[in-house]
Amino acid sequence: MAKKTPASTIPTTTAKAAKPAAKAAPQAGLKVGARDMPPNPPTAPSKELHVFANPSAARDYVIQFQIPEFTCHCPLTGQPDFAHFTIDMICDELCIELKSLKMYMWSYRDEGAFHEKVTNTILDDIVAAAQPRFARITARWYVRGGIYTNVVVEHRNKGWTPAPRVDLPAANLGTATGLL
Repeated sequence: MAKKTPASTIPTTTAKAAKPAAKAAPQAGLKVGARDMPPNPPTAPSKELHVFANPSAARDYVIQFQIPEFTCHCPLTGQPDFAHFTIDMICDELCIELKSLKMYMWSYRDEGAFHEKVTNTILDDIVAAAQPRFARITARWYVRGGIYTNVVVEHRNKGWTPAPRVDLPAANLGTATGLL
């Protein structure tokens, strides 16, 4: 495999230059201006979910992904189904990388899937990739045949319990001072 070349080291010329810039010899296997393709090109759907180390693994905090343009096809009719997915996660050691999540969700665009099945499969794949302490997916499917469908699925690590909820007093927005 060819060695990757950072874009900043690739020789360039400008239209305003009086003389063409001298070109450095390209590395073996690479053409000038060429780079290795990433494992998931940015415009291709993929079932791979990439992860990275949680920068605050000692703390429970919620990461929420909003995916308002999820698309798949009805496995019976072939007609498109559209949904708004909300993924809430409390990660453990790993977090889901956003670009791979985008490509993963895009990979369902041409697949036939029942609402319940695809929502559960996505949760299973996220749990397999990141092993979160907690994950909840809420899939709000747009109307089909006069019926809206909402599917909510959850995963909770065995033995994990969330910290007690903290309810803060509501701010009175009618006060001039801004004090509670």
